Amino acid sequence: MRLTVYTDYALRVLMYLAVRPTERPTIAGIAAGYGISRNHLMKVVHELGRGGYVETLRGKGGGLALARRAEDIVLGEVIRHTEPDLALVPCFDPVNAACAISSACRLRGALHQAQAAFLQVLDGYTLADLVENRGALAEALLRTQPEPAGN
Repeated sequence: MRLTVYTDYALRVLMYLAVRPTERPTIAGIAAGYGISRNHLMKVVHELGRGGYVETLRGKGGGLALARRAEDIVLGEVIRHTEPDLALVPCFDPVNAACAISSACRLRGALHQAQAAFLQVLDGYTLADLVENRGALAEALLRTQPEPAGN
C-alpha cells in the first residue's frame, strides 16, 4: 500500500504542531521547515481543519494549532480522512469494479485482509506516539530556526 504525498504532508503538519504545542506556527513556517510547497500545504491544512484536527487563527498572533490533544488523534483515522481512495486494485472500486474473474477471485479477499491489517496497525498509534521524542524531532526534522518575519 502506498500513501499519497497529501497524506504525508498532513501527518507532517500534525507532527509539527504536536512538537510545538505552545506556539502558533504558520503555513509558511511549516513549509519552510520541511522544504515543501506552501501552496500545497495550504490545501492540506484546510482539509485538516475541516476534519477537526487543526484550528486556524487569523490576524496578529494567528497561526495553527491542534484542535484536539495529540493523544486523541489516531493515525488510522487521519489516513482514512486524507486518502479518499484506499482501493488497492481497480476491483475495490465500488463503482467501476468490473473484473472478468471477480466471481472466483481470491486475490480480492487477500488484499482486503492486508489493507484491514495495515489500517488496524495504524489505529494503534496516536499522534502523541509519533512525537514522544519531541526534542530530537524539533532539532532534526523541524529545524528550530525562527519562522520568517511577516508570515
